[in-house]
Amino acid sequence: MRIVFMGTPAFAVTALQRLLAAHEIAAVYTQPPRPAGRGRKARPSAVQVFAEQHGLPVRSPLSLKMPDVQAEFAALKADVAVVAAYGLILPQAVLDAPRLGCINIHASLLPRWRGAAPIQRAIMAGDTGSGVTIMQMDAGLDTGAMLGRAEAAITDQTTSGELHEVLAKMGGELIVTALDRLDHGTLKATPQPTTGVVMAAKIDKAEARIDFNRPARDVLRLIHGLSPYPGAWFAHGAERIKVLKVEAVSGQGAPGTILDDRLTIACTQGAVRLLTVQRAGKGPMSAEEFLRGYALPKASVVA
Repeated sequence: MRIVFMGTPAFAVTALQRLLAAHEIAAVYTQPPRPAGRGRKARPSAVQVFAEQHGLPVRSPLSLKMPDVQAEFAALKADVAVVAAYGLILPQAVLDAPRLGCINIHASLLPRWRGAAPIQRAIMAGDTGSGVTIMQMDAGLDTGAMLGRAEAAITDQTTSGELHEVLAKMGGELIVTALDRLDHGTLKATPQPTTGVVMAAKIDKAEARIDFNRPARDVLRLIHGLSPYPGAWFAHGAERIKVLKVEAVSGQGAPGTILDDRLTIACTQGAVRLLTVQRAGKGPMSAEEFLRGYALPKASVVA
C-alpha cells in the first residue's frame, strides 16, 4: 500500500520501521525541529532522524490548516495515512484525502485515556493494564471506531519509559496486521463505547514535584508515571533531585523525612525507597552511587 506516515517521537519510530519493510512510504510528516538540551539548539524529531537515515521524504508543516499544505498532502495520492503521536490536529480535508482514510496508533485501551499523555496518565492513576488501540480517525479527539487492540500489564515496577517501549513494539505489530486486513477488505470497525471515557491531559511540569504528604502508593505512581520524562523531583536545600524508580516499603515518620541510610523517605502513609535518581547535569544512578557523592543522612528532610 502507498502510505503517508505522520508521527514525531520515538514511540512512532517503531511503527514506521515496520511499515517501511512492508509498504511504500510516500512521505513522512513530523513536527519541525524544536529547541532542546542545555544549548537549546534545534533538534529534529526521532521520526525525522529515522526517515532521513532511510531516504524518505520529510515534511514538517507548522499547521495542516493551510490550503496549500492540504493540496500537497492530497497530491501524494496515498491509500492510507498512518498517524502515531504526531502532535497536530488533522483537518477534515486531510482526513478525507487518502483513499482509505487515516488510521491512528493510540497508546491506550480506548475510550480510556483519550488525548495527549495516555501512557503517563495510566500509570499515575494506578491502572493495572494499558495497551494499544488501532483507530479509524474522525474529526473528534481519539473518538473514531476501533480496528484492533492489544493489552499490556502495568505493575508497581512499571515506568512510563518501560511501558512506552512495550506499547511501541505492540503498535508496530498491530498496524501491520491491520493494514494487511484493510488491503484485503477484512478489517472490521467497532464503535467505541460511550461509557468509560477518560481524558489524558498533557503533562504539566508543575505536576512533577513530589508531595510526600501523599500515601506511598500515590507517590510511587507519580514517580513511575513521569519516569524518565519529565522526571518527578524533590528539593534538598538548593539541590533538585529527580527520582526515576522507587519501591513502596513500610515505614513511619513525618512526610519527607529520611528514615534510614538507604534513601527511604516517609510518606503520609508508608514510605518509598529510592532506587534510581538523577542529579542536575548528571545521568541516572543507583541510590548507592548517589550516596557516595551526596550526603543525605537519616533524619534529613526533603520537600
